Amino acid sequence: MPESPADTVYDVVVLGGGSGGYSAAFRAAELGLSVCLVEKAELGGTCLHRGCIPTKALLHAAEVADSARHAASIGVRAQLDGIDMAGVNTYKDGIVSRLYKGLQGLVKAHKITLVEGEGRLVAADAVEVDGTRYRGKDVVLATGSYSKTLPGLELGGRVITSEQAIRLDSVPKSVVVLGGGVIGCEFASVWKSFGVDVTIVEALPRLVAAEDEAASKALERAFRKRKIAFSTGVRFKGVTQDDSGVHVELEDGKTFDAELLLVAVGRGPTTDGLGYAEAGVTLDRGFVITDDRLRTGVKTDGGGDVYAVGDIVPGLQLAHRGFAQGIFVAEEIAGQQPAPVVDAMVPRVTYSNPEIASVGLTERQARELHGDDQVEVLEYNLGGNGKSQILGTAGFVKLVRQKDGPVVGFVAVGERMGEQVGEGQLIVSWEAFPEEVAALVHAHPTQNESLGEAHMALAGKPLHSHS
Repeated sequence: MPESPADTVYDVVVLGGGSGGYSAAFRAAELGLSVCLVEKAELGGTCLHRGCIPTKALLHAAEVADSARHAASIGVRAQLDGIDMAGVNTYKDGIVSRLYKGLQGLVKAHKITLVEGEGRLVAADAVEVDGTRYRGKDVVLATGSYSKTLPGLELGGRVITSEQAIRLDSVPKSVVVLGGGVIGCEFASVWKSFGVDVTIVEALPRLVAAEDEAASKALERAFRKRKIAFSTGVRFKGVTQDDSGVHVELEDGKTFDAELLLVAVGRGPTTDGLGYAEAGVTLDRGFVITDDRLRTGVKTDGGGDVYAVGDIVPGLQLAHRGFAQGIFVAEEIAGQQPAPVVDAMVPRVTYSNPEIASVGLTERQARELHGDDQVEVLEYNLGGNGKSQILGTAGFVKLVRQKDGPVVGFVAVGERMGEQVGEGQLIVSWEAFPEEVAALVHAHPTQNESLGEAHMALAGKPLHSHS
């Protein structure tokens, strides 16, 4: 079997060029390690080409559409004539293209060997692509995830996933969204802003069920106000499709008819058929099991390790989590002993309208961990925030703290509140006390000011608190 050129043994071979893979490759190269990066499609992976970036471009187009629709309410003479999907797609694809070119330039700048082709782990220290083996002292598995479906639910025709949804060349009249998590709620929000009749079907008792219950309730209120329909707590039974559209049936007998069915029931790890188990890597339902330093427990012939990062590792399936894990692994290989990436400290944002931003523990998690009598909770209503009133958004900042202790959870709901999660992450990660954050000066008038006001209230000195 041919080896890599001149029988090269790289310091690091990375399988997968998404957020986790390319960050591991770039950081390893910065630290002076020789790197081979294998990617079967486009550098940047799902996030750049089929996930985070294109969907957020659609969400911004939706925001502009809503601004035009409601312009008269603030004295601006404008009107929404319709959605030009060709124009929207040109805008979206232009952003992706520019970022893709930037990544390609960074690969060259870092002097990384980029191998384009489908790779497979054929030994603990070797990834094979088209008959050539690329060997590494350390190997990083970063093969990402795919859109899941349900048993018996076949994709195709009018039954689509998010990958097809971002490439639609026209605006559908109606859509049923199967799944009320982050992806489902974001697409529901976009389509409603584009004038689509949307219904969400979620088997769990509430939308975005992984979030704090107060955030779920706020999102559901906002969606009702926007006339986004949803059915929760009832399981999907089946779907048929014909020339007129899709016909969705739930287990309680309810039926919904629409032009399309979007299947947004989560993402599965892309590990099948890639040689992981044969090389000794432990899998659980397709996920790669690692220790807290992202080692799989498999050693290479050169005395290194096989690591895994991103969506194939159990936990939050977020691009920025994978990105941080990639950096962590590169620094670990380089002997820098970095601090592990802790899922609870990873910020989470649902980019719907309104947005949900959170980090740390939910109220329920905090009470389960510390006890009911050892947890304090405060909600600061955005009614007291000047910039939020200018934007015309409702919502709140919710803080969860240990009694007489630090803030352990942060939740924000409202238009553009995802931009505030950075400070929320610092507060929770650095175990800040409300009194410490209350002493900071927050610029006026900004939505960021709501964080200062919330901490002032929790510290016992509320000024602009509204019920």
